[in-house]
Amino acid sequence: MSASGQSYWLTEPCRIRREDNSIRIERADRTPVRIPITDIRDLVVFDNADINTAAVSLLSRHRITVHLLDHYGNYAGALTPAEDMSSAHVVRAQVTLTADPVARLAVARALVGATAANVAWALDTDLLAGPLERLPAQVRACADAEELMGIEGNFRRTAWGVLDTLLPPWLRLGGRSRRPPSNAGNAFISYLNAITYARVLTAIRCTPLHPAIGFLHADSDRRRNTLALDLAEPFKPLLAERLLRRAAAQRTLTAADFVSDVRSASLSTAGRKKVSIMVREELATTVHHRQLKRKVSYEELIHLEALKLVRLCLEGTPYKPFRPWW
Repeated sequence: MSASGQSYWLTEPCRIRREDNSIRIERADRTPVRIPITDIRDLVVFDNADINTAAVSLLSRHRITVHLLDHYGNYAGALTPAEDMSSAHVVRAQVTLTADPVARLAVARALVGATAANVAWALDTDLLAGPLERLPAQVRACADAEELMGIEGNFRRTAWGVLDTLLPPWLRLGGRSRRPPSNAGNAFISYLNAITYARVLTAIRCTPLHPAIGFLHADSDRRRNTLALDLAEPFKPLLAERLLRRAAAQRTLTAADFVSDVRSASLSTAGRKKVSIMVREELATTVHHRQLKRKVSYEELIHLEALKLVRLCLEGTPYKPFRPWW
């Protein structure tokens, strides 16, 4: 996988085929698009895709992941390379660290604290000042990751209530609902959360870390990439809640961009295109990095976050989760 390549967002039904050392994207009534394999970082598929073995083989050989979102924006799964960049040395250190209750809880507490602060930053309102002020004591009192998840969930529910006060009625969440999302606001959040997870998973796969060994989310018998879930948390406010507020303020989206039923909602084809454009522009946004002394994109910030955990595993450098400084 090329860390410097581009992510390609497929918002329409398409066929994915191999053409020499390129990937050819075929869409109805359009000229096929040919992409050199070395230019691809990953593929994000929003709609039905038909892919054959030759294309999968080429993508796998170049360690390129194909992320798949379902009709409601949930992360449906991925076509992952047969081999990844995981290093036994790093994975052993990662396992040792996550098996230490004290070390694991320290990282989990930091993630919950940063996520809450980032939510308050994204909503840019004083209405969360009280819950945010009480959070550090609540986090310190937690004895394990399960209790931390409960605290994080309570803060999120409060924040979603506050977010609703900033949105037009047709875009309000009215409480978080998933699988399927019950309304337009929840559908938007589901898509953006899934995209954030996909970006983090791609970033982790560019490092020697193993994506299934995490700190905050519970290990279970299901094959979950818990580290990707962990690292996605501080970035969700940047890409989900913040973009929802912006879409409402700038009237980028309308009710016609969603397909709504009595109990479910999803983005329409036009809505998926708008959202993919919004996300691509946001991920390309750059800020001046104080330590690196150069501009970095939001996409690169996610990759840098994964590298922080590599340093934690190999050097014991304390992990400080991402918080916007601008």
